Amino acid sequence: MTYLVTGATGFIGTKLVHALLARGDAVYYLARRRSGKLPSQASFHPWDTARQPELNALSRIDGIFHLAGEPIAQRWSASVKKRIYDSRVQGTKNLVAALAGLQHRPGVLVSASAIGYYGDRGNEVLAETSEPQTDFLARLCQDWEQAAAGARGFGVRTVSIRIAPVLGREGGVLPAMLTPFRLGVGGRLGDGKQWMSWIHVDDLIRLLLFVADTASIENAANGSSPQPVTNVDFTKALASALHRPALLSIPKFAMRWLQEELAGYLFKSQRVIPKAALEAGFRFDYPDLKSALQNLV
Repeated sequence: MTYLVTGATGFIGTKLVHALLARGDAVYYLARRRSGKLPSQASFHPWDTARQPELNALSRIDGIFHLAGEPIAQRWSASVKKRIYDSRVQGTKNLVAALAGLQHRPGVLVSASAIGYYGDRGNEVLAETSEPQTDFLARLCQDWEQAAAGARGFGVRTVSIRIAPVLGREGGVLPAMLTPFRLGVGGRLGDGKQWMSWIHVDDLIRLLLFVADTASIENAANGSSPQPVTNVDFTKALASALHRPALLSIPKFAMRWLQEELAGYLFKSQRVIPKAALEAGFRFDYPDLKSALQNLV
């Protein structure tokens, strides 16, 4: 099979390209520049998300993994939020529009989204059919998924993966947490009662491949562990894995240096369950937080 990957130079994309090549697939990747982190077997083609990619210059594509987008973990301003939005929504529209010029259209588009779709939901258990909210990230995810859904008009099975915070050694949310916890100054956020959804990066890569290969999965799939935890339990588990104390409570105002709106997202509660993946038969290598952290730290 031949796959096209966007966002291939990022943390998740790089691992996905290696996984595809390891199982014998051919890979094209679209990026602004060639990446030295990717094997030479992966064929580079330039793309700026502000315009349509020249997909008709490529040979047959069997599937697309669309992961490209401006990083969200940065201090927000009006201009940054616009870049975040445009890179995902307009970039996805441009990618989908390019499908019109293909004689052979891919069978599947697996497009990134995020659990920000659900907003702040307290103790509510959130599956793929749960309603979205209306804050910035929720609206971004809805528009992002709607842009990807345009591929269905070309006969392409389209699945948006609502990705939870990713745990990995080289990227995701974990590296930024390790230093304060190793210094013994890590702690829960606020009262720690808010639910945290997460996923081990290896399970995410396997899930992306599983979704591409599983015709019964359509529309959306949650890319999260089946065992979300409260923030206080996450804090205890990470401190235990590092053999360090975690006695502090970090109030919301202490995070305002990030930018007030962005800091607020760290205190939101999202209890997300990967119902679509589990019902299709996917099995997690790291379903619980203890095993995930033991592997990573």
